[in-house]
Amino acid sequence: MARRSKAREVVFQVLYQDDLNPKISPTVGDDLLARRLSDENLLQFARTLLAGVRRKRQEIDARLDGTADNWSVDRMAATDRNALRIGAYEVLFGDTPDTVAVDEAIELAKRYGTAQSAAFVNGILDRLMPGKEKSEQESEDVSKPPSEKPQPESLHDKMQRLKERK
Repeated sequence: MARRSKAREVVFQVLYQDDLNPKISPTVGDDLLARRLSDENLLQFARTLLAGVRRKRQEIDARLDGTADNWSVDRMAATDRNALRIGAYEVLFGDTPDTVAVDEAIELAKRYGTAQSAAFVNGILDRLMPGKEKSEQESEDVSKPPSEKPQPESLHDKMQRLKERK
């Protein structure tokens, strides 16, 4: 197992523990990280990932709810939910390449979830990635003066474009 994959696995286990035992002290999870990861760089990566997912959990869950058709985060299996949280955090807020983040989440789902978990996690994270590009584009648009922002296409323009296609 790759080094960062091992760190993600331990973070996954801590998040799963947090999920099933919400009243447990966060220091218990932090202690697990320290016991399972002896390399200081991996430990720092895991602590950063864990803190980020914990801090952004509500935002991540809201994005997952909006992306998962006919599913809410609460209805998902705890294993799928936490693999998705790690993958979504890395896609939306981390510096890990999106494809790596998605692949790592899929591997967690394969290892800890059901036979359908990998496809489920892949489908949701795949749909989440274009949302990142869109939100980055919107933030760029906000910084542009109104004259440089792309204007929405009018109904008349849409109808004209459709007529030209025929």
